[in-house]
Amino acid sequence: MTNGNSQADAAPISACTISRDVQNFDLLIEDMEAVMGEAWGDLGFTEALAFFYQPEAEALDFVAIAMDAEDEEILPLMGEIITQAKSRGIKVILVAEDVTPAALHKLLRQGADEFIPYPLPEQELAAAIERVRKPAEPVAPVAAPARAHKLHADSQREGAVIVAQGLAGGTGSSTFAVNLAWELAELNSTERPSVCLLDLDLQTGSVSTYLDLPRRDAVMEMLSETEAMDEDIFGQSLLPFQDKLQVLTAPADMVPLEFITPEDILRVVEMARSHFDFVVIDMPHTLVQWTETVMTLSHVYFALIELDMRSAQNALRVKRALQSEDLPFDKLRFILNRAPKFTDLSGKSRVKRLAESLGISLDVQLPDGGKYILQSCDHGQPLAISAPKNPLRKEIAKLARSLHELGKSEAEAA
Repeated sequence: MTNGNSQADAAPISACTISRDVQNFDLLIEDMEAVMGEAWGDLGFTEALAFFYQPEAEALDFVAIAMDAEDEEILPLMGEIITQAKSRGIKVILVAEDVTPAALHKLLRQGADEFIPYPLPEQELAAAIERVRKPAEPVAPVAAPARAHKLHADSQREGAVIVAQGLAGGTGSSTFAVNLAWELAELNSTERPSVCLLDLDLQTGSVSTYLDLPRRDAVMEMLSETEAMDEDIFGQSLLPFQDKLQVLTAPADMVPLEFITPEDILRVVEMARSHFDFVVIDMPHTLVQWTETVMTLSHVYFALIELDMRSAQNALRVKRALQSEDLPFDKLRFILNRAPKFTDLSGKSRVKRLAESLGISLDVQLPDGGKYILQSCDHGQPLAISAPKNPLRKEIAKLARSLHELGKSEAEAA
């Protein structure tokens, strides 16, 4: 590691850490040395502003601002550092420990390019550096205006809200949500329902990947100021998939799940409901402060598990958590993904024991779609396009038809 005051004697500096005391972030030092070697320096907050006016600053690719809860007292100074860096074309990575969502929100709004929580996840700093160094694609600004979805201000729909949440990693909730939304949009060629797919997994949401859609800054802007959101702002945040499905992707930046409040979620979901027949929501795996809001708004809340111990334990923990807070646990409809085949009697017996031990009903059992599922996701296409005869696709299509019929019968009864 080199010091920002001895740049002339050191190797050319292309990056700097900026902090009150970088020794408080030993993992950041290790990762910077692993990625940058000797081509980086360290600056204090006040030193950084002066350094930007030095000739050596012209060679900087990025700065990594490391902060903790104590540094929230000098947010204006850090905001000025970000402003000065951005005015010189220098990318900014925020490394934050125990910092409030409000403080992060403010700094991200002032122009920070990336956010990484501290302690640093494995290889996350290297990935963030790669992202900020990647040149912007010139076609994106041209294509974005054409993608804005026009919504009518006088729309009076009351769309059905269908939620998917995996109770363990890798249970296939995002794959399920994407394909269910597509099947709902393709139910009837003559009377096609309007469908909106919301990716609320703010940190690791993969809906954009599974549909080969870009992540847009408009999503972050809309979520940051939902009080001012109207039909035009919401519509500009959506992206169409083959002109049949409207998608709100996760934000381009990784942000805390507390970045949005229950009130924000309420406004977004209600806006979507008023303009679409079906609103499909892909939730994060964790329970957050706005989970209750989504659960209350939902008409069907699917919880995906697998036939393994981790899913069983997590299902039991979720059951206890919801019941202890008097939340509507009965609203959950459990889906067993990668269920055993019909001929697997031993597997069927395990499924029965799992349901009995947890005191739940496994309403839907989805078969294992095999290698075609990963191929479909990697290619950015729903199963109906890439593998229409896949058994998993057939079951999801059957479920979509039943949801549509249920919605029609309820509407006629009303």
